[in-house]
Amino acid sequence: MKIRKYAAIDIGSNAIRMLVSNVVEYKKKTVFRKNALVRVPIRLGQDAFSEGKISEGNIKRIVKSMKAFKLLMKVHGVKDYLAFGTSALRDAKNGGKVVEKVLVKSGIKIEIIDGKKEAKIISNTPIFDTINKEKTFLYVDVGGGSTEFSILIKGKRIHSKSFKIGTVRLLNNKVSDETWKAAEAWVKLHSATHEKIYLLGTGGNINKLHKMAGIKEGRPMSFLTLSALYNKLSALTFEERIYKLGLNPDRSDVIIPAATLFLKTLNWSGAKVIYVPKVGLSDGMIRELCKNK
Repeated sequence: MKIRKYAAIDIGSNAIRMLVSNVVEYKKKTVFRKNALVRVPIRLGQDAFSEGKISEGNIKRIVKSMKAFKLLMKVHGVKDYLAFGTSALRDAKNGGKVVEKVLVKSGIKIEIIDGKKEAKIISNTPIFDTINKEKTFLYVDVGGGSTEFSILIKGKRIHSKSFKIGTVRLLNNKVSDETWKAAEAWVKLHSATHEKIYLLGTGGNINKLHKMAGIKEGRPMSFLTLSALYNKLSALTFEERIYKLGLNPDRSDVIIPAATLFLKTLNWSGAKVIYVPKVGLSDGMIRELCKNK
C-alpha cells in the first residue's frame, strides 16, 4: 500500500478553501479520502465585482491565509499542491499583482484559471461515486463569481460553458440581463436534445440546501423541495437566517441567489430533480495533481 497526501487551494469569490486528501494506492486501485478541509471567509468578489480590484486589506488576508496553509501542509506532510484562483482574481485588474505578492510573501504559487479550465476540472470530480452515471446530466457548479454548466452523458463531458453569474455578483447587482439570457439560451439549447435530463449541483450553497432538506446522501432534491426551502429562507431576515437556522454570516446572504439560480436552471432544462454529490473544484484539483504525476 502506498499513501500520499496532496492539497488543493481554491481561491474563490466568496471564500478560500484548502482541501488535504489522502491518495491511497492498493492492489492497482487508487482511492481518494478527504483528510482535512479549512475554509476562510474572505469575500474577494465583493472587491473584484464592485471596485474592479482586490483591496489592500484583503490582499493582506490572502497572504496570511496562504502562510497558514503552507504551515498546515507541512504539518500534514503534503507531498504537492495546486492553488487556483477563479472568477474574482480573473476579473480583478490587480489579480496578477496579488499572485506575485502572495508568492513573494508566502511561497505559495497561485494560478489564475479561466472558466473553461475551471469547468473541465469540476466535471472531472468523483461525482458518480454515489450516483448512476448512465443518466444524462446537466452539471451546474455555482460559485461566488461564476457558474459552470456541463452536459454529461454516461459520465463524459460533452459540452461546457462558464457564465459570469455567481452569488456574490448577484448580491451586488453585477449580472446583466444579457448574461441571464445567454445562460438560459445555452441551457435550453443543450437540454432540448435529451428526452430526460437531471441536474447535478455542486457548490457550498447547494450542499447546505440539500442538508437543510434532510435528504439522504445520494438521493436527489426535487424542485418542490427546493422551492419550499427558498420560500422559507426568503421569509427570514439575514439575521434570522443566522440565529434561527444556524447559517454562517457569509452563507446567510448568498444562499438565496444560489437557490434562485438552481430553480431557474431546473425550469430552463425541464429537469425535475437535483442530485448533490458534494464535491467541487478542490476535489478535481486533487485528481489533476495525481494525473500529472
